[in-house]
Amino acid sequence: MGFFSSLFSLTQDIAMDLGTANTIIISNGKIVVDEPSVVALDRKTNKMIEVGKKAKMMHEKTHPDIRTCRPLKDGVIADFNACEQMMRGLIKKINTGRSFMAPPSLRMVIGVPSGSTEVELRAVRDSAEHSGGRDVYLLFEPMAAAIGIGLDVTAPEGHMVVDIGGGSTEIAVISLCGIVSNSSIRIAGDELTYDIQEYMSRQHNVKVSERMAERIKINVGSALTDLTDNAPEEYVVHGPNRITALPMEISVCYQEIAHCIDKSVAKIETAILSALEKTPPEIYADIVKNGIYLTGGGALLRGLDKRLTDKIHIPFHIAEDPLHSVAKGTGITLKNIHLYDAVLMR
Repeated sequence: MGFFSSLFSLTQDIAMDLGTANTIIISNGKIVVDEPSVVALDRKTNKMIEVGKKAKMMHEKTHPDIRTCRPLKDGVIADFNACEQMMRGLIKKINTGRSFMAPPSLRMVIGVPSGSTEVELRAVRDSAEHSGGRDVYLLFEPMAAAIGIGLDVTAPEGHMVVDIGGGSTEIAVISLCGIVSNSSIRIAGDELTYDIQEYMSRQHNVKVSERMAERIKINVGSALTDLTDNAPEEYVVHGPNRITALPMEISVCYQEIAHCIDKSVAKIETAILSALEKTPPEIYADIVKNGIYLTGGGALLRGLDKRLTDKIHIPFHIAEDPLHSVAKGTGITLKNIHLYDAVLMR
């Protein structure tokens, strides 16, 4: 009975983490879509060809008739039309079994960066409404991450969450269902990827694509030049010489990458310190006691928690499933809208 009632229901609840790098959709408490935030469009008609994983495979490998794009940049919508088509394409993936019926009207909770302006929030809301959203609620990502980790955001106790995504790093101090102080900087995973691309070009004279730089970051990325345990093996990079265009093969070690991303990681440190400066003393004491939580893909950077703990003298904890913390938080909020009414923006 439960299946048929959900199949024929006219309203569907979905929670979405609309990220710069990945978009995750939760429906009925389960992750139903977890795909890269990439869309491939036909240049002539501007119609969508592929979305998600398949579009990511086409990225940087297209011919002039097809363009692939990441509709979000630095955590906010950069290409409104592409974002709308991407959201529609990803939502359609949930409803593949009900294509013979009219699509349901959607009740949506979407995670957005805490540094978003009114215009940026409006753009997300409009995209959601054009994709079939009837009731659209927005939720700041650090708040969603805190709920997803399992912190009690309604309690009179201070918690600090650092969400390092693809386009932005969100730092927020949370207490009593509200954000006490927050700081959002446009330095996150994408910036580290760009640092690696630039370093490989400057230091080794080799041209690497965005995708290759991303692979280097995943395989040998590190925030510390001296990893005491789980130090990764060297990673072999293939690419054309920048000057002669002849093929090159270079081995890259984690120490090199730690040096090349050092400045960007230092900017994240500074932003965390600046958010702590603005924190009232009572809440600061709670944070020292509870520690600071790292979420988002950037939390997976080797040695980052240790580097931050040593620098700031407050313990940093990596969330259990950092990539899905925001999505889980939006899902929990959607299920208990009456409980979390105070944190949602209509």
